[in-house]
Amino acid sequence: MEETNRQKKIAGVLQKDLVDVLQKAAQDGMKGVLISVTKVRVTTDLSEAKVFISVFPSEKRDELLKGIISNTVAIRHEMARRTRHQLRRMPHLAFFGDDSLDYIEGIESALKGDKDNPITNPDILDKRQKR
Repeated sequence: MEETNRQKKIAGVLQKDLVDVLQKAAQDGMKGVLISVTKVRVTTDLSEAKVFISVFPSEKRDELLKGIISNTVAIRHEMARRTRHQLRRMPHLAFFGDDSLDYIEGIESALKGDKDNPITNPDILDKRQKR
């Protein structure tokens, strides 16, 4: 089902503000880590938002995602404070790691010849599941 304009607008507002909140938190705790919010999907009733986060370097993704999930209440509170004039209710936030860059990197290295050729042997690429 396609997203409505309202869902897209709210997702855009959340994405913009989440980037500020998360990068400010990462500056304090983790130097040299780049956090980006790649996608925000809001449910049709606007009660929940799935937030997909990409982290560079990718080795720190799991550690950082665990910290973000444990601080979801504080992040949601800060987001509600920032968006109080734009949203009536702050959606519940669910955070997920975005592994798109790792997947693309695997394809790229395979096509360069660093690994087996994925065209002749498609089983070497990781299978991705749609969320």
